[in-house]
Amino acid sequence: MKIVFTAIISIFLAASGCAQKKTEKFAIMKSDAEWKKQLTDEQYRVSRKHGTEAPFTGKLLNNHEKGIYKCVDCGQAVFSSETKFESGTGWPSFWQPLKKENVGETRDNSFGMERVEVHCSKCGGHLGHIFDDGPKPTGLRYCINSASLTFEKN
Repeated sequence: MKIVFTAIISIFLAASGCAQKKTEKFAIMKSDAEWKKQLTDEQYRVSRKHGTEAPFTGKLLNNHEKGIYKCVDCGQAVFSSETKFESGTGWPSFWQPLKKENVGETRDNSFGMERVEVHCSKCGGHLGHIFDDGPKPTGLRYCINSASLTFEKN
């Protein structure tokens, strides 16, 4: 009985966390089959299914080159190396997006937590989450999955 109850609660939390996003329309809309063909399994799991890569494993975590971070799904520029900082959390962190209009925010109540999810405003690709423990001047930490990004060196 306890296992069944836990399973039901888990399904409810996972479903409720992203319900708002499923109704949004984006400039780039593709079927799951099209996204799967374009992305690696890890990129698809993270960016299209709202997954999270394991901490300290992302290829861009220790990237210190100057350039632009883009959405892996559609190529929209979302973050700059100018706002990247070492948060010690295990994921690339930024204190603001490149342009506010290039990222969208959605309330995420999955896994029993209240968070703000960050997604690409052009295609809806999941990027990560925003927390209020970042550095000045914004005080924000955009905690972003490397699997959701590509990097273009300046």
